[in-house]
Amino acid sequence: MPNLVFLSLSGNQLTGDIPVSIEAMVSLVVLDLSVMTYRSIPSSIGNCSFLNAMDLSFNKLSGEIPLSFSQLNQLRSLHLSNDKLTGSLTSSFLNLSNLETLDLGNNRLSCEIPPWIGSGFADLRILSLRSNAFFGEIPSTLSNLSSLQVLDLAKNNLAGSIPVTFGDFKAMSLEQYINEYLPYGKYRGVYYEESLIVNVKGGAPKYTKTLSLVTSIDLASNNLHGEFPKEITKLVGLVALNLSKNQVIGQILGSISNLRQISSLDLSHNRLSGAIPSSMSTLSFLGYLNLSDNNFSGMIPYMGHVTTFDASSFDGNSGLRGAPLVLKCPGYDSDGGGGSIVEDSSDVFSDMWFYLSIGLGFAVGILVPFLIFSIRKPWSHAYFLLVDKIVGWTTIFGPQSATAS
Repeated sequence: MPNLVFLSLSGNQLTGDIPVSIEAMVSLVVLDLSVMTYRSIPSSIGNCSFLNAMDLSFNKLSGEIPLSFSQLNQLRSLHLSNDKLTGSLTSSFLNLSNLETLDLGNNRLSCEIPPWIGSGFADLRILSLRSNAFFGEIPSTLSNLSSLQVLDLAKNNLAGSIPVTFGDFKAMSLEQYINEYLPYGKYRGVYYEESLIVNVKGGAPKYTKTLSLVTSIDLASNNLHGEFPKEITKLVGLVALNLSKNQVIGQILGSISNLRQISSLDLSHNRLSGAIPSSMSTLSFLGYLNLSDNNFSGMIPYMGHVTTFDASSFDGNSGLRGAPLVLKCPGYDSDGGGGSIVEDSSDVFSDMWFYLSIGLGFAVGILVPFLIFSIRKPWSHAYFLLVDKIVGWTTIFGPQSATAS
């Protein structure tokens, strides 16, 4: 089928290898063979030089990425995620200068992130290298990717500090209001719909039609250290920031309030310290906050939007106090040691009056009738005569009722 433009077999149960004969489909603009069980990529795929979008994700592809990919210089969207690809990123990728999406997440790639990535892709919107075995430091040249909106380097072996140049991402420094739909290979009403799974708000939703509005940085689960980069607070268009499970130190500055569009912020499992800035209460779009397991101290600025979060957002910071955390005595031991939960003095005062009123009521109920009957003998005689009659009626009618029943 040399004239075929659009080929999608996604979500079937085809097995084996992608056939070498695919090289004859020289007119292909979209190739979607995702969510199947193919095992290898033929180098002949490089002959499909008109490809705009290629999705081979969620297969069982192994081996290295073919060098022939460098011939696909019209490629704009490349998804090779959730496979078993090995090897490294070679400079042959520089020939794919029109790329807007490069998704290589969840593979077995192992190398340093090459600095040339920052210089060869002026239109790159999405770069995902998560869940591989990349090591070394994050190249500062990534900030040259002027169109980048999603950067996902989570779950690798990256070390060093977060580059201060991250504050220079141009597309992230702009608030995104216009939803630019991203279809590829549109032909007679059929097109490939760009999509991406983005880890935000403690979950992993799949974005499609609103993907162009997502702006995120995910560096979680690496070996990054150094101070929290204040330059990141210049990225006013940032929607999600995840630096969790690293060794980042320093403080959160008051300029965090510049991130007016942030909806997901995860800084948990680091070594951040100092006070949580009160300016965080102004982040009205924030829907997920996790500052747990750090060294924060002082009072939680529990006001404004911060009041929408429960104790789990602040757990594991021994120096923090105030709502929504449970107040405890200084000597409290979570393993059952000395100390006790601090009680509000107003509650103690209320309890004291409660029990006192019960005692007074009991005393009045017993003593007052006794005194009256002692003073007024006729009343006492009439009262006990009435009690005797009631007991008598019970004795007379009780057995009859039992027999009747």
